[in-house]
Amino acid sequence: MNGKFRGPARGVRRKPGEMNGLERHLAAYIEAEVNQGRISWYRFEGVTLKLADDTRYTPDFLVMLYDGTIECWEAKGFWRDDAKVKIKVAASLFPFVFRAFRKQTKKEGGGWEITTFGGHE
Repeated sequence: MNGKFRGPARGVRRKPGEMNGLERHLAAYIEAEVNQGRISWYRFEGVTLKLADDTRYTPDFLVMLYDGTIECWEAKGFWRDDAKVKIKVAASLFPFVFRAFRKQTKKEGGGWEITTFGGHE
């Protein structure tokens, strides 16, 4: 290394309440859904769920669909093992649909690949 600071390493968590680039892309997608009337409300890091003693899960977005259904949405570039376990445990404990959104590359079509946990999979 040449001694120049290149900024935070990839994968470093930001402060709670501060979106990373992928979360900002998902927020823009959510805003488009709000404008289309499919989502009536959302909040970034709006709730923290207790999964067990000393184990919490905070979805990136709490989303209310137009019909009143509450969903927890997560922006994912890749899965860490603990993150996948947490979302699966949360889906087994809480009556929400959990969705993980992976931004596709241009070659893949550029949209979102969505994986659903819990609810009506």
